[in-house]
Amino acid sequence: MNEQKNTILIADDEPRITELISDFLIADGYNTLIAQDGEAALQLFNNHKEVSLVILDIMMPEMDGWQVCREIRKTSNVPVMLLTARSEEFDQLMGFESGADDYVTKPFSPAVLVKRIEALLRRSNPEATELNTQKGLVINKDAYVAYMDGKVLELTLKEFEILVYLSDNHSRVLTRDQILNAVWGYDFEGDNRTVDSHVARLRTKLGDFGNTKLKTVYGMGYKFEW
Repeated sequence: MNEQKNTILIADDEPRITELISDFLIADGYNTLIAQDGEAALQLFNNHKEVSLVILDIMMPEMDGWQVCREIRKTSNVPVMLLTARSEEFDQLMGFESGADDYVTKPFSPAVLVKRIEALLRRSNPEATELNTQKGLVINKDAYVAYMDGKVLELTLKEFEILVYLSDNHSRVLTRDQILNAVWGYDFEGDNRTVDSHVARLRTKLGDFGNTKLKTVYGMGYKFEW
């Protein structure tokens, strides 16, 4: 029997979808919580602090997936995966703008979905302590947390991954395509505006450090100056 793992919240107004995902996750040792609309999903999330990852269908009654994700991001950086029956660029941009960490288009392979869930959980819950430090900024790369002057920065998973990628390549100009491929992967179907919006939010959260160290190189991309 598999060792019990994390608790995954699944929200979709199609019972066959939630049951399919839940069955695969339970078979792999996970706990699952199921909601059929956005309001129920948010209530379950707020009532179950043990939730380690949230899967949200975009088109749900009461509250859509984008709205639920934005509400979750007000209080938590738990990994969020969005599901949609469409592959339109607008949906993907809206998903990442709302703070989602991954985006899956229906129909999907449940086995592949489970692997993507495992990857998100590994990145958000590592155990080692590899650090990058510079003038008040401390990046714990393996624990996926960053501090500015001793205070935790409230970063989404993608914002953190951009921060790590920029800091690992400090003083180098990184193009938007390089950042997109490094953080979202080569199969991501969105465009460079996703990078720009995430970097803008990251710079804001870094405060004065971001304004002085995270440089925009016009016509090319971005550079982190240590």
